[in-house]
Amino acid sequence: MSADLTSSRAATIPERPSLDGLEDKWGRVWAQEQTYSFDREAALAGSRSQVFSIDTPPPTASGSLHMGHVFSYTHTDCMARYKRMVGLNVFYPIGWDDNGLPTEKRVQNFYGVRGDASLPHDPTFEPPHRGDAKSLRAGDAMPISRQNFIELCDELTVEDEKAFESLFRRLGQSFDWSISYRTIDDHSRATAQQAFLRNLARGEAYQAEAPGLWDVTFQTAVAQAELEARDYPGAYHRVAFHPTTQDAEPVFVETTRPELIPSVVALIAHPDDERYAGLFGSTVSSPLFGVEVPVVAHPAAEMDKGAGIAMCCTFGDLTDVIWWRELQLPTRSVITRQGRIQAETPEWVAGGPGAELFGELAGKTVHSARESVVAALRESGDLDGEPKATQRKANFYERGEKPLEIVTSRQWYIRNGGRDAALNDTLVGQGRAIDFHPSFMRSRYANWVAGLNGDWLVSRQRFFGVAIPVWYPLDAEGEPVWDQPIVPSEAALPIDPVTQAPEGYDESQRGQAGGFVGDPDVLDTWATSSLSPQIAGGWRRVDASGEVTTDPVFDKVFPMDVRPQGHDIIRTWLFATVVRAHYEHGTVPWRNAAISGWILDPDRKKMSKSKGNVVTPEDVLREHSADAVRYWAASGRLGADAAYDVGQMKVGRRLAIKVLNASKFALSFGDVDGDADLAAMVTEPLDRALLAGLADVIEKATAGFESWDYTRSLEVTETFFWTFCDDYLELVKDRAYGATVDAAASASARATLRLALDSLLRLLAPFLPYVTEEVWSWWHDGSVHLTSWPTVEEVRLDGEPADPAMLGAVGAALATVRKSKSEAKLSMRAEVARIVLGGPEALLDHVRAGEADLRAAGKITGTLDYAPAQTWTASDVELIPVEKPRPQG
Repeated sequence: MSADLTSSRAATIPERPSLDGLEDKWGRVWAQEQTYSFDREAALAGSRSQVFSIDTPPPTASGSLHMGHVFSYTHTDCMARYKRMVGLNVFYPIGWDDNGLPTEKRVQNFYGVRGDASLPHDPTFEPPHRGDAKSLRAGDAMPISRQNFIELCDELTVEDEKAFESLFRRLGQSFDWSISYRTIDDHSRATAQQAFLRNLARGEAYQAEAPGLWDVTFQTAVAQAELEARDYPGAYHRVAFHPTTQDAEPVFVETTRPELIPSVVALIAHPDDERYAGLFGSTVSSPLFGVEVPVVAHPAAEMDKGAGIAMCCTFGDLTDVIWWRELQLPTRSVITRQGRIQAETPEWVAGGPGAELFGELAGKTVHSARESVVAALRESGDLDGEPKATQRKANFYERGEKPLEIVTSRQWYIRNGGRDAALNDTLVGQGRAIDFHPSFMRSRYANWVAGLNGDWLVSRQRFFGVAIPVWYPLDAEGEPVWDQPIVPSEAALPIDPVTQAPEGYDESQRGQAGGFVGDPDVLDTWATSSLSPQIAGGWRRVDASGEVTTDPVFDKVFPMDVRPQGHDIIRTWLFATVVRAHYEHGTVPWRNAAISGWILDPDRKKMSKSKGNVVTPEDVLREHSADAVRYWAASGRLGADAAYDVGQMKVGRRLAIKVLNASKFALSFGDVDGDADLAAMVTEPLDRALLAGLADVIEKATAGFESWDYTRSLEVTETFFWTFCDDYLELVKDRAYGATVDAAASASARATLRLALDSLLRLLAPFLPYVTEEVWSWWHDGSVHLTSWPTVEEVRLDGEPADPAMLGAVGAALATVRKSKSEAKLSMRAEVARIVLGGPEALLDHVRAGEADLRAAGKITGTLDYAPAQTWTASDVELIPVEKPRPQG
């Protein structure tokens, strides 16, 4: 639809315009008419520059959306609507991130179940709960088969996603709902598996037996990017190690984890620490267990922490892993995946003085083992003094409740520069190829990548996720041959190696010597969502013949134009997507990254479910309206945290209501010939001044969007809109009615009203989609959201340019006249028989030029004189009261 007014028609204005019902009314229309659909054929026929593609974040389907989603997704939608109006073909998909630990945790809480891979599938299974089962202890959850658990995950996420879609539609998100995906659907799984297999074929993915972070609650490995350091209560224990040389003094170590003494492989001090210089190269014997370990130097030892010398255990923390790797120390792990001391006495303890004690520790939790070891240290005299309470920093999985342990296991990794300096430099450089908004967010990316200390751990020991698409042959003893994985063809994807046999085998050979075993793990959820551009854009497509190809539209949308997201997942989603695009396409995945801040509660604390300070978006939208909530969201700039502010929503609702009422008022003066050249009809000074000011607003609002500062666009538009309502409408209404002026002056006002309202609605449309669509429909066909963005040329008039300051000057003069009536306690209908207006001399000429409109609006029927003054004043005022009409009857 054209943006000019030739498509206008006689206005049809409702008697009582209201915000109520607009979401339902226009939501239905937009859905039926597919108002926001991506024009695939036009994209294929045109150039890439005509497309604006958005890598929309797929929200996690694990409960409900929150105000943070409303906040950040509105930012993106405002930009999408603007880009659509400037003539670009907007590719705006939506996905749901429904696989991974958050979903599994929700399913466990909702149904009161837990997955158990050893159990058979029960096709008639019904869960014990269908609702909130959080009060159940984890141990009381019903164990069910892997397949039954996956079925419940699928069931619940589908229902959650229906609620998500309903909320997003009500919010006015202009997604193309036909371009949607779930990260667990067949297309997403096949895409993720195909990318992984290509990583594997190129050597970018590899498998290794290595120490890694382990969550004992969720029973899965955890990646570095998912860590959260938290304070955790502990105590320092000063423990004696005994040098093996005769008559030497004990070496005291301060540790918060005495239960790990049986796993000590060395004592480590800083090479410059003179206290221990004589011990380097010697050995000491561990207390209780009598295991001989070396004393070695490493620069990561902290001289000012504790005694300055530390136990290196395998493994107590990530520093232990660094020491173990760099100093090539032995592995003596004693903690299992369950977070307990292993049942079997290790060979380095067996036969020694601590064998009996270890037998008592076997199977105990870390906490219970710690108590037993401390009691034994007291009894042996190796505990110097009593433990001293402290708050120690411990690593947690970001969604976990217990400190992580470090256990040795076989896992899959994708190289990400954590162990390769050249690759690290390349990936840091990729960050410089992306324009971050705001720009300082790039440093967060660079700092994270530069600080990596290991590759990306992508395997997870869970159920509801994208299966790692490999099998392993079993040798003659039935042991897996790990370095000879069996991989499927790309055409066979998606596959589940736990339920499907590889080509050349049959199911009877599963687990048998000479047969095969499927990899039981799934990919980290980021390993799928990091491919959101490829999933949405059609990087993988299977044609009618079964051949794997790429959708031709992929080249029209990739690399995408923008990735919108929160700053807290730069290290995970953003970086992981950069890694995958670098490997698969040799490019960055998008040109821009728009980073939103967090939503804070009124006490400036981040809103989160765990803190109990969240607000339900559905209720907020119904109470304040979608346009009002969008106004609040759009008032927050990229990169800045914003407070949840009901007051700001009320301001937004008042603005939306004013759009309805002011538009009705502006359109009530009579129609303008739809075929007329409206700009040519504008002749009066005040009208020309208004349009000159509007031209400035259009220029600034456009510049705001182009620089990703949509908040600035809203601010300048809103400010001008209120001036339009409070000053211009009041000043010209008499002239627009045509009661006291000639036809040309009246036509000038009406034409100006149409021109101004037409542009203002389009300027406000990205922010307030419902109310602008409603008003637009009163005198236009089609959608305001498919018109073109207003341009300066539309409102720029021929002849001498007008000064926008004129409107403000005449408006201030009118306010001064009305103030004098208020001070006299008279009605605004009172006539002014005489008045001297004082004002800044530079502005008085503007008032003189607009005197006719000022007289009409101010009811000035007598003498009007002017006097220079610093501020606007009224003097020598003579007023004629207007009698109130007497009630009839």
